[in-house]
Amino acid sequence: MQAKIEDLRKRKEEAHHAGSPRSVERQHEKGKMLARERIDYLLDPGSFQELDLLARHRAHAAGLEERPYTDGVITGWGTVEGRKVFLFAQDFTVFGGALGEVFAEKIHKLMDLALKVGAPVVGLNDGAGARIQEGVVSLASYGGIFYRNVLSSGVIPQISVILGPCAGGAVYSPAMTDFIFMVRESSHMFITGPDVVKTVTGEDVTLEQLGGAMSHASKSGVATFVSQDEKACLDDVRYLLSMLPQNNLEDPPMVEPTDDPARECPMLRDILPASPNQPYDMKKVIREVVDDGEYFEYFPFWAKSITCGFSRLNGQVVGVVGNQPMEFAGVLDIESSEKAARFVRTCDAFNIPLITFVDVPGFLPGVNQEHDGIIRHGAKLLYAYCESTVPRIQIITRKAYGGAYVVMNSKSIGADLAYAWPTAELAVMGPQGAVEIVYRRELQQAADPVARRAELVADYTEKYANPYSAAERGYVDDVIDPAETRIKLINGLQMLQTKREELPRRKHGNMPL
Repeated sequence: MQAKIEDLRKRKEEAHHAGSPRSVERQHEKGKMLARERIDYLLDPGSFQELDLLARHRAHAAGLEERPYTDGVITGWGTVEGRKVFLFAQDFTVFGGALGEVFAEKIHKLMDLALKVGAPVVGLNDGAGARIQEGVVSLASYGGIFYRNVLSSGVIPQISVILGPCAGGAVYSPAMTDFIFMVRESSHMFITGPDVVKTVTGEDVTLEQLGGAMSHASKSGVATFVSQDEKACLDDVRYLLSMLPQNNLEDPPMVEPTDDPARECPMLRDILPASPNQPYDMKKVIREVVDDGEYFEYFPFWAKSITCGFSRLNGQVVGVVGNQPMEFAGVLDIESSEKAARFVRTCDAFNIPLITFVDVPGFLPGVNQEHDGIIRHGAKLLYAYCESTVPRIQIITRKAYGGAYVVMNSKSIGADLAYAWPTAELAVMGPQGAVEIVYRRELQQAADPVARRAELVADYTEKYANPYSAAERGYVDDVIDPAETRIKLINGLQMLQTKREELPRRKHGNMPL
């Protein structure tokens, strides 16, 4: 028995050092951590339980003479702040982290286990795509991962962390997960690399320009979060996990609040500029209201006319959506509609209440927006809110014009509570535009059109650009002192904790994709 135990020990020792010393050195020279170093940093100390440590490929006919243990991916489970997490880490020091049949089987097993027991999956991606030597087997193996991504979607949180190359078909698994983290300068995602792009289109582009972290964070809307280095990235993953439930049948974890639930926010009384056409920072409003000013922003570099993120109110996790007047006056356009729609659906899937701050002048006008499908894309956000059954509270701070107001979680599409500041303006459109349409003939015939226009604008503003007519109708539940916003939200969330709402039975809805 002792000899067999010694043999087992040697095999496991070999498996723990599967990559060659030279490949390990190259990884460190690039400033990158090894797969096991990443796991140890992410998980609670000593909590990792590995699966399939001794797995090896079977592709002898493919000319793969080396058969290192693990086959290039480390899989298992552990804990983050005491809560169970499944994860896989692609090992670039073994076959360049390229995916083969056994590599994929390990991930399939892990994903199946995570779905059975209801715990998040974190994928640490650092690989060269499909293993060419294994041919179509590698491609079919990818399909098994994609299929499980979809089965797990909305059931357990799925987080992809890109810590190196992720190219070709490999990008579609992260694309179907809930969140994608990338690291500046070292993470790259693309369908086709710079050489192929140049051959096919003639365009010269660098790896960083084509598929770098900031390109995907600011232009494509692929990277949800971007970090300066790997450790900061893994710290952010731990923080995000602290905001998410284990699965769709649980609520997000509560924490003991350190911020007074009865705290007023007097700063909010003075945050709005004197002119309704001047901007202010909606993120300042959010940080003033939430616990300890903590706001973990979602897609902070993309579609910046709307801001979304995770916070807590009295220790309870909330998802926050707010128009951002600092960017294009806070209009809804194609990208901001998509960003917010995805965020709303993510929160709804994982039982996270939604708080919506509204200051929206409308949808962005323009030929390009219309031709690129603002109708279809704007409908995604409308659909997402209408479909969500979590507690939903709306706060109207200033402009709430036209269809964009309706889309931004209004009472008419199912908000449970709606509050307005005294500065709120609920109307079909702004006073200037409304006067130009309604009183066009009168203005044409007026002796002094400028003076008459000013009178009509003032009259329209007094009658319609305020929250009181909406309050009379019950479209807002109360007009509140801005300083009371935090208190009202916490009280509303406490009341809504037992909310139960079921959608009609159906296979699935037909979202306007």
